[in-house]
Amino acid sequence: MALFGNKIEGGLMDVIRCDEQEFLVWKWRPSGIDNSTKKENAIRYGSSLRVKDGELAIFMYQQNDGTMLEYILGPHDDTIKTANFPILTNIVGAAFGGSSPFQAEIYFINLAGNNQIKFGIPYFDVFDPRFPDLGVPCAVRGSLTFNLTDYKSFIKLNRLREFDLEDFKNQIKDFFIRKAKSILLNIPIDENIPVMQLERKIDDIGDFVKSKIKTVLEEDFGINLKRIDISAIELDHENSNYVQLKKSTADQQTKFIEAKTDIEITNLEETTRIKRKDLELGVEGSNFAVHQLNQQTDVLKTAAENLGEMGNVNLGGGGDGGGLNPVGLMMGMGIGGAMGNQMGGMMTNLNKTQPPPPPILSYHISLSGQQAGPFNIDQLKQFAQGGQFTKNHHVWKEGMTGWELASNVQELAIVFSVVPPPPPTI
Repeated sequence: MALFGNKIEGGLMDVIRCDEQEFLVWKWRPSGIDNSTKKENAIRYGSSLRVKDGELAIFMYQQNDGTMLEYILGPHDDTIKTANFPILTNIVGAAFGGSSPFQAEIYFINLAGNNQIKFGIPYFDVFDPRFPDLGVPCAVRGSLTFNLTDYKSFIKLNRLREFDLEDFKNQIKDFFIRKAKSILLNIPIDENIPVMQLERKIDDIGDFVKSKIKTVLEEDFGINLKRIDISAIELDHENSNYVQLKKSTADQQTKFIEAKTDIEITNLEETTRIKRKDLELGVEGSNFAVHQLNQQTDVLKTAAENLGEMGNVNLGGGGDGGGLNPVGLMMGMGIGGAMGNQMGGMMTNLNKTQPPPPPILSYHISLSGQQAGPFNIDQLKQFAQGGQFTKNHHVWKEGMTGWELASNVQELAIVFSVVPPPPPTI
């Protein structure tokens, strides 16, 4: 059946759709029309238009004042009518009453599909930042994947009529290889990556190249670069510069390891020497403190013996003293307190790592109207055992309102609990 009942007036109603499986740009033509003529662009107003999800239909009208475009994003399935085609409405107008065909080129663009381009960059010399005179041949293989996101920019930059996807890919491929080669050539120096490590940094290099070239491809081709997958970075292992670079790198690594080992050994020896010295000083300090304690203990022992003799002297006094020598007792207690304090200080100096002792209770003692002290509980126990301090002595400590008999102070009960009973009568 003929497409057009009248070849001059145009085509019958048709269904405008794209049935291609893989495409980037595809031009719709009425059934049976192969050549680019006015007949293939004669579209009957009221024909059906079907645009799948992920597709874009473009109506291109050639007018005296230039090309006019209308975009229909899928999904869309409806007849061509005024509501969806404001430009077409003005073109058709009342001159044809909406029944005669209008001239338009219709293109479908795939916005959902990914397009892949395999590339191979032949050997080119790369230079290690440590050995700038040794150029090592390097080849790179991989693929890049792109799609369309800014379709208006793509249409502006590319000719849709007679669009050929393979030719378009080749243009991108040639452009990419030139740019990527320049980027790869400078990566060792710009990113301080030794040439011998390039083969182990494929992913990092792919991301780096993408960051450098993505914007350029958008501006020049209107495509969105999704990723770059480098499958191989090959260095020419037979090249003399590669052999020399490998040897030089190994020599440098050996020297670095040796230098690092020497430094670590030196540091270890120095650390050991310092620890040994600290240990020696610590032992010497501890021995010195022990020796000092022994010496002072002997002195205090002699003083204690003299203290006992002084306490036994009776000057015939009376009162609270119970016949004791108050002066001797006061002197003895004073010396005893000094001995206790000095011994405590010596022990503290011997072991400074111990926590400070808790507060010590101390009392003043009244001897025949004279005040002596303060003395701690341990000192009072010693005096009680020697008979120099009894329950009949008056005592006072900080916080008490006045002097009290020792027998009335509950805290001092422990002092007299260790006093031995009077010796048996012979």
